[in-house]
Amino acid sequence: MQYRFLGSTGMKVSELCLGTMTFGRESDEQDSHSILDRFVDAGGNFIDSADVYTRGVSEEIIR
Repeated sequence: MQYRFLGSTGMKVSELCLGTMTFGRESDEQDSHSILDRFVDAGGNFIDSADVYTRGVSEEIIR
């Protein structure tokens, strides 16, 4: 995995971002955790989430 600095924050994030919009809708909690685990194992640390994704269920899953 390659990383970049996020603006001038000094925070290093993976170039790939995992979108979680389908967590809790197309992917149940168990599948979502498997996806998250694989992403982290590959070195990912940049996850896109919002409280409007599946009416907040997505954020509950990744918590």
